[in-house]
Amino acid sequence: MKLIVFGATGDVGSHVVAEALARGHAVTAVARSRDRLDKLPGNLRREVGDLMIDADITVGLMAGHDAVIGALRPPTGSETDLVGLTRTLLEGAAETSLPVFVTGGAATLKLADGSGDTVLTAPGFLPDAVCPIAEACAAQDALLETENEAAWTCLRPPALLLQGPRTGHYVSGTDTLVTDAEGNSQISYADFAVAMLDLTEARDGRHKRLTVGWR
Repeated sequence: MKLIVFGATGDVGSHVVAEALARGHAVTAVARSRDRLDKLPGNLRREVGDLMIDADITVGLMAGHDAVIGALRPPTGSETDLVGLTRTLLEGAAETSLPVFVTGGAATLKLADGSGDTVLTAPGFLPDAVCPIAEACAAQDALLETENEAAWTCLRPPALLLQGPRTGHYVSGTDTLVTDAEGNSQISYADFAVAMLDLTEARDGRHKRLTVGWR
């Protein structure tokens, strides 16, 4: 497949690029920084683009690909840009009729304790430092709720994404955090990328919100 990855140099995006290349896909990596793009290993096409500034380039970049993967995360202090970035991605996917696989956030996932609280609403669950991006991810989720033209699938991480091994194993869920026997909700960036590529290759989701985690 010919895949285009937006946000390709971030923690999620760089692992998605690596996993896609390992599976033999042709990859176009898009990011704001040429320097960071040049540090990505592998035989891939590199394109500089800031979707907040150059939204009109999105359709042109997407043309000729089979699927779009969004791993967008704005820098600290600009978390609210996430909704605009995601909207640009969805509009481009709708115009090109390409399936788009969006990296979401855990904010709206319910806790596994049956309380009905979500990651964002549970008292004391989130450190103050991550509340801005969690709130942005909740707003991103609300945007997806209203989007009917683009063929989107949203993959939401567990409570914790961490540097760790690629095991190739994960458990899927829908609206509740996936946890292990000790109650931990986590997965490595590498295995999150495995799940994202599995979804992209299957191409069987439309307007679905999913999550994954280790168990």
